[in-house]
Amino acid sequence: MGLIAAQGVYVWRFMQELWHLITDVGHLSENDVMLLVLGLVDVVMIANLLIMVIIGGYETFVSRINLKNHPDQPEWLSHVNANVLKVKLAMAIVGISSIHLLQTFINASQVSSETMLWQTVIHLTFVISAVALALIDRYLSPKSPDKESRIAADAPERDGDGAVAAAPDGAGAADLERLA
Repeated sequence: MGLIAAQGVYVWRFMQELWHLITDVGHLSENDVMLLVLGLVDVVMIANLLIMVIIGGYETFVSRINLKNHPDQPEWLSHVNANVLKVKLAMAIVGISSIHLLQTFINASQVSSETMLWQTVIHLTFVISAVALALIDRYLSPKSPDKESRIAADAPERDGDGAVAAAPDGAGAADLERLA
């Protein structure tokens, strides 16, 4: 419930930033507009991160969400597990960190060199961590089936006499015999 409340806070924050941009557009420099737009992007990325954690966490730890063939089903939801969720979160954190780092470099004249250095080091730590998590997930995930098992899975079904039983996806008899 707390994450859903936090999502509401980020919607409110987005509306405040957007209102500030719209009402002050005549008085803002190009740099200020860019920073406000980056702030909007940052808020949206964090809100999307929250949605991913809420839905992915529920799907992984509580109960499956049955959205098969629904046009709004996120692609990643069909194969979500704790490791996939960790990698997605790490990549989202890298994106959010990138936005903050860009904001820092745009305001470089108002930020100390030491602060910029530490923000860069922290960002690189996030990047390295995300890459490490992705590599670990790739190493630990099940290997793809070998070519022979893929070919066997694509072969047409046969009845007891060895004849092709059914035509998958409207394939013609000649196509099925060629596959056999």
